[in-house]
Amino acid sequence: MTLWCALALATPPPVVAEGNDLPELGDASSSIVSPELEKQIGEDFLRQVHANLPTVDDPILKYYVETQLIGLAEHSQLREKVLSTLLIDSPDVNAFAAPGGVVGINLGLMLHAQDVHEYSSVVAHELAHLSQRHFARGIEEQRSQTLPTIASLLAAIMIGALGGSDAGIAALSTAQAAAQANQLRYSRTRETEADRVGLNTMVNAQLDPRGMARMFERMQRAYRYTRKPPEFLATHPLSEARITDARSQAMQYPSREFPASLPYQLMRARAIVHYADSAQAALKRFEKAVRDDPEDLAARYGLSLALSRSGSHGEAIAMAEQLQSTNVHNILYIATLAEALTNAALTDQSLPLLRRTLELNPGNPPLSVLYADALLEAKRFEAAEQVLEKLARARKTDIDVWYDLAEVAGKAGNIVGVHLARAQFFELHGAYHKAIQHLEYARRLASRTNEQLHARLDQQIIELRTVLRERS
Repeated sequence: MTLWCALALATPPPVVAEGNDLPELGDASSSIVSPELEKQIGEDFLRQVHANLPTVDDPILKYYVETQLIGLAEHSQLREKVLSTLLIDSPDVNAFAAPGGVVGINLGLMLHAQDVHEYSSVVAHELAHLSQRHFARGIEEQRSQTLPTIASLLAAIMIGALGGSDAGIAALSTAQAAAQANQLRYSRTRETEADRVGLNTMVNAQLDPRGMARMFERMQRAYRYTRKPPEFLATHPLSEARITDARSQAMQYPSREFPASLPYQLMRARAIVHYADSAQAALKRFEKAVRDDPEDLAARYGLSLALSRSGSHGEAIAMAEQLQSTNVHNILYIATLAEALTNAALTDQSLPLLRRTLELNPGNPPLSVLYADALLEAKRFEAAEQVLEKLARARKTDIDVWYDLAEVAGKAGNIVGVHLARAQFFELHGAYHKAIQHLEYARRLASRTNEQLHARLDQQIIELRTVLRERS
């Protein structure tokens, strides 16, 4: 679901320009909603989504989704490549784009997309909405909306659509009332534009352009007889004409074989285990897959995860070691082996493995998180805190890192550190009052001789109070 689509629920549909050209600098949309303002709206929206929707905290899945998104963005028409990624913990098919380079992807997309080409077609479509600035063009005539109003409205729409909290659904009531006066919920022209621009992104990224039509057909078949289609289909309706257009566009490129992406298949297996009804259900599924094809590395990877989840740690480790032996430098294999070792409380083995790999890949996010987990399991709390502090400085908007840092700081006896991490965590959720409270607690507990820390805390408190005044 793209937010320019969601905006149509509450505002009259704007006039749509034909063609795939980017809006010119200095046009009406740029003067009303500048890229800088889009970024501010996106940041505010990001906070409200964090506060109301469950996100995936699996560092390995997050790493794959982020790196794959960045790789696609490099081949897109986006002028600003810095993106914020949300991995939503939902088994439903959905993806959305928000102003300021925010891209949200349901983990459930991996359950439905059979290969990286199908998966990437959905992500490339959302990147196209960003590169064509559909949000700015969609609110060109909405001059009266203020930044907080727009962000709150869009967040309420998104949260309600994705099955969020009762508060989010209640916040939708005003938007729903206004929606009755609208003639269209989406712009067919802009959907077609996003399809075509997204398809070009896939071609530039050396991905199969036919993956888009395959994904459309797969979703159409899967939800043809359902009363309530997934949100992605509600906001991106799949007509026969749209599927035919995607297929004909792809046929303009020479037909060739595209190699399978092992990393995607590994992550798809990880998503399947994540959403399995039980550890035993996951185990049965991947045991069968391995029996059917013993050489299928993704099936063996899924079996290793399922074994670890079911408590069969020895077998899980043996399977993970076999996989890692096929490619000793594969970060996904190393991370999964280290994870299995730590789950088995064998930190004397996982710690040196992670330490050596981090020396070759300094600052790698999933390896750093897993290293901190292993240190925590080994009760080396201060060392774990140092690892997470370094990671938090590099990933300032990662709510999972700040949450873990607060927990580890408490075990390390660093109460000031607990409050600082919690303040950042709550700020990222838009809970400014709670963030200020924790900063004030930290200020009272901090040593009076640490003037630099006191000055920094005072400045943070002033800034957050200013934000609160602007929103009151």
